[in-house]
Amino acid sequence: MNALVRRCVARTGIPSIWRRKCFSSGNEPAESNHVTPMLRHLMYKIKSTGPITVAEYMKEVLTNPAKLLGVWFVSEWMASGKSTAFQLVELGPGRGTLTADILRVFSQLGSVLKTCDISIHLVEVSQKLSEIQALTLTEETVPLERDAESLVYMKGVTKSGIPISWYRDLKDVPTGYSFYLAHEFFDVLPVHKFQKTPHGWREVFVDIDPQSPDKLRFVLAPCATPAEAFIQRDERREHVEVCPDAGVVIQELSQRIASTGGAALIADYGHDGTKTDTLRGFYEHQLHDVLTAPGTADLTADVDFSYLRRMAQGRVASLGPVEQRTFLKNMGIDVRLKVLLDKAGDPSLQQQLLRGYDMLMNPQKMGERFHFFALLPHQRLHVGSQGGKACQSEAPSTSVPGFDELVWH
Repeated sequence: MNALVRRCVARTGIPSIWRRKCFSSGNEPAESNHVTPMLRHLMYKIKSTGPITVAEYMKEVLTNPAKLLGVWFVSEWMASGKSTAFQLVELGPGRGTLTADILRVFSQLGSVLKTCDISIHLVEVSQKLSEIQALTLTEETVPLERDAESLVYMKGVTKSGIPISWYRDLKDVPTGYSFYLAHEFFDVLPVHKFQKTPHGWREVFVDIDPQSPDKLRFVLAPCATPAEAFIQRDERREHVEVCPDAGVVIQELSQRIASTGGAALIADYGHDGTKTDTLRGFYEHQLHDVLTAPGTADLTADVDFSYLRRMAQGRVASLGPVEQRTFLKNMGIDVRLKVLLDKAGDPSLQQQLLRGYDMLMNPQKMGERFHFFALLPHQRLHVGSQGGKACQSEAPSTSVPGFDELVWH
């Protein structure tokens, strides 16, 4: 939903009244105030996408999920032996702000990463978005190299001096020890929908409504279709959504991690093989009929993490999915909240922090909707009882941040 807001603001521009009128918070900043990393992050975000809501501001100040993701990758790098180099690969990086925030964390932990050679690799099919990402991430004084015919169609240097490259497909990214990030990437990949009938599974198609020629409707295929092969034989649900494209990506990630190490962190709206019909459309932050005015609304479908686990085919260990509230708690959100509450002398500010915490952690709000899922080499978990193969039900003897309580050694 935040992506929808950002796209809307970017498309319409900042209203002129916002440019010429300000509202006082009652605490005017003094010239001597420190410009914190969070303030710089928020100022850049507002300059890039326009004013943000109070709710988004509270969410950023309270947790800044990008900071927690940066900490996750650094912790995994340390736990797996502190390799002399690693690639950070993001799938579908949007406007590039998440990678920018993670790089900011890397800079803040420079003393830990000073001996590590880091490079950034972005998988992006949209030329327009790649240009926006470049503006966000690279130093304008260093010109970008462009080659539309090459697998690496753009490359440059980030503002912190790290090499960065763009690719259209994950398969084009060089193999090597890598950390992969997919944040709200899988939920926009196309799904096949199936309905169980007395005659077996039938795929759901989109057809013209004979009662209204300018409208569309869902219909069932008259016979079996090839995509039916993706359905589990013991499937108990009456309606199933399957995303073959997600399976291809997971297989590629699994093969790479098994061969060269690293890890993948997937964060998305989803379920563990329990939900049925989740395809939905959003237009201007509101639910929208997926078959009405096609092309005007964003379409998403919840990620079936049980399907992702199956597609890993045992090549790597999988952890999760865990709910956002569990992941954030394990990453130390409660400690962060306590520190912020202690620093906030104003009772109204404390109440705002508590409301922001509730929004992120409450099961009835965001606490159970967003999930985290990880792929790791089997040896990372030191599991020996099952021939070296780990699965969700196996408890790792070595803690993995987010899925276990974060512990710095």
